[in-house]
Amino acid sequence: MSSARPILIVEDDDALRQVLADQVSADGFFQSVEASTLDEASRFLGAPEARFDSIILDINLPDGDGRDFCAKIRKQGHSMPIIMLTGASDEGDVISGLNAGANDYIAKPFRANELIARLHAQLRLFDTSEDAVFTIGPYTFRPALKLLISGGDKKQRLRLTAKEVDILKFLYRHANKVVSRQVLLDEVWGYNAGVTTHTLETHVYRLRQKIEVDPSNCRLLLTAPGGYRLDPSVT
Repeated sequence: MSSARPILIVEDDDALRQVLADQVSADGFFQSVEASTLDEASRFLGAPEARFDSIILDINLPDGDGRDFCAKIRKQGHSMPIIMLTGASDEGDVISGLNAGANDYIAKPFRANELIARLHAQLRLFDTSEDAVFTIGPYTFRPALKLLISGGDKKQRLRLTAKEVDILKFLYRHANKVVSRQVLLDEVWGYNAGVTTHTLETHVYRLRQKIEVDPSNCRLLLTAPGGYRLDPSVT
């Protein structure tokens, strides 16, 4: 299963939509899903098990106004970052888009690198917000609340420490890729001469005791040559 973050691109210009899809998917960090109308976008969002980490949304679409659509899906509970594309740079259009619930906007024509940078910036903000929710195996991961919530009839709430949250978040962002122990130490603890790989291994051990059904046979948080790998697709 791909570990790329799914992005919904809603744009009716076929050529521009293809350029956006290619640019968004270029570095392997994102995976694009394309819609040319609001109706098509609604079907994608309403599909069972649908998950989109962000939406790139044009304002002028053949079956409606992207701002109205943005306001509608916000009322439905969709909280992911939304970046609006607009052919108009008039301040009133920008304000109305932001008031509809958009997180950011970018005027056409735009530089693809700028759009990608804004997308990364919005996701960094979202990942630390109370609205951020991720699926890791049978759990719903809410980093801001330091919680893993298991599914099924008997929901279980697992409390995490701040360091356990940081470890899971970083591994999730690099899902199914091996992250070295040194990189994890640098990212989670920063530069600290007193922290060793033994500290990391202790935290990983305790985290596994919480999240693995059988910690002696790990399926989610795996040891790999030189580091660790998270497989969030395991059920």
